[in-house]
Amino acid sequence: MTIVVDASVAAKWFIREVGREEALKVLDAAERHAPDLIVAEIANVAWKKAIQGEVTHDQARFICASVRHYFSVLHSGEALVSRAIGIALQLGHPIYDCFYLACAERIGSRLVTVDRRLLASISDTEFTSLAVDVSDF
Repeated sequence: MTIVVDASVAAKWFIREVGREEALKVLDAAERHAPDLIVAEIANVAWKKAIQGEVTHDQARFICASVRHYFSVLHSGEALVSRAIGIALQLGHPIYDCFYLACAERIGSRLVTVDRRLLASISDTEFTSLAVDVSDF
């Protein structure tokens, strides 16, 4: 099975927080894809956790260096941006999340996320079938 994973799930692979056990199951279950944007998003999480003292600086560097290796394919943001902006405008939702939806749509798979706001945004739209909560994966 091929899935798209967003930063809300991938961050839990590295950081001990609520939902980590469910997120770790994704590592065993599928071929993982994401927009290349995920590297920057995970780096931002690592930075934030480091300045909050939740991880060391070395751990933050490790996370940044490692995230790419958890994915079979990272899709170019440039290739996804046209569709992502269309989805964002249609939903009235931030474009960052819509890159993941565009990626899932492009490869004919589903996005696995923890992002309840995104899931609410796509509820009862043509995009409903593109995403699933990690707890339902």
